[in-house]
Amino acid sequence: QVQLVESGGGLVQPGGSLKLSCAASGFTFSTYTMSWYRQAPGKERELVAIISARGGGLDYAGSVKGRFSISRDNDKSTLYLQMNSLQPEDTAVYYCKLESRGIWGQGTQVTVSS
Repeated sequence: QVQLVESGGGLVQPGGSLKLSCAASGFTFSTYTMSWYRQAPGKERELVAIISARGGGLDYAGSVKGRFSISRDNDKSTLYLQMNSLQPEDTAVYYCKLESRGIWGQGTQVTVSS
């Protein structure tokens, strides 16, 4: 069955960096658009970044543009989110999503605090 497993979250100070990973299995990863979302306490889940199947098409939420970078390794069936210059407002649970089938991972917590 399809599985998406996120990792790499944690506690980081403002201005710090984290790299999230999403290991995919159970489908042909290289043929699907993938994305990262986040959900902060009391807020709706929002799209952070999205990447096309071959990696040539990228898009970002305005709030993270220039700070976050989405990428993928189709040989390893893994999606990444490099997050730099993290701010307290980036605190949230981060989820990867198999877009066309609406399948989510379990999420990984990112907390930005001094």
